[in-house]
Amino acid sequence: MTFSRLGLAASTAALLLTPTLALAAPQVVVSIKPIHSLVAAIMQGVGEPALIVEGAASPHTYSLKPSNARALENADVVFWVGHGLEAFLEKPLEALAGKATVVELEEAPGLVRLPFREGGAFEAHDHGDEADHADGDEHAAHDDHDAHADHAAEDHAAEAHAGEEHDHDHEDGGFDMHLWLDPMNAKAMAKQIEETLVAADPANAARYKANGLALAQEIDTLDEDIATAIAPVADKPFVVFHDAYQYFENRYKVRVAGSITVSPETMPGAERIAEIHGKVKALKAACVFAEPQFEPKLVSVVTEGTDAKAGTLDPEGGALEAGPALYPELMHNLAKSLTDCLSR
Repeated sequence: MTFSRLGLAASTAALLLTPTLALAAPQVVVSIKPIHSLVAAIMQGVGEPALIVEGAASPHTYSLKPSNARALENADVVFWVGHGLEAFLEKPLEALAGKATVVELEEAPGLVRLPFREGGAFEAHDHGDEADHADGDEHAAHDDHDAHADHAAEDHAAEAHAGEEHDHDHEDGGFDMHLWLDPMNAKAMAKQIEETLVAADPANAARYKANGLALAQEIDTLDEDIATAIAPVADKPFVVFHDAYQYFENRYKVRVAGSITVSPETMPGAERIAEIHGKVKALKAACVFAEPQFEPKLVSVVTEGTDAKAGTLDPEGGALEAGPALYPELMHNLAKSLTDCLSR
């Protein structure tokens, strides 16, 4: 896979328009790194958006800092994914960002949204809290899940390529908020970001539009490259610690066999480790993927005595430097981590 050309188009477009920053750039605040990357790419040559959840912090457990509160008070525009991801922002947005245009990107036109998966091989979603569920009937439900996942993948891919909007009213009352892991969703959010910035700052409309077009082209190239790289390993099952990847799964038809929900702050006890070990073995997973905040020792313990190999996936770019290059780097890293482990 070659991703070196990613990021060049937007930078070139910015340089062609003007070499200097606009004098009256709007004050823009963004919640999390993947979205911040999209906003930063569209704002290149105009200004730099502020980021709230920095480093490897989680939006599920984040506490607002005084500097974040000041940024919200001064903001002209605020971008966030929505209530299901950055719940910590709900009250601060009401109390502090009264003068800002607040954009909830989960409502971007053309976005494909998928309901949470629970039961069978997938643990209940608890946003980071340890779920001590017995495996129960999940092994028996595995075959049914595989058939369902394959069918869902085909349906989702058709919807995404056709640009259709998914029904937002799910009976279970919730949907997976890791929307950016489908590049077509990233394009939909980028378009909403571009249009919002054009309306907020008409003086720089031409630049936002040029950067938005360049970003859309980058994402299309990224999407094609990932599809090509993933195809040879797409049928190999793997297990993730947190079911955060179904948008990536459905876009590229990879086979997530199940999830293991544990708290990154607490090492599971012996009984829980035995349950996890049993799940990995029963699902015949080729790889088990942790996330950067998980203790590496845990992966080696739960894969011991199985054929599964260990890897790491970072769905929010916690280990990456914030900025325009983060989104393509995040997606590239996911694809590389998967192909490296599943190809062994």
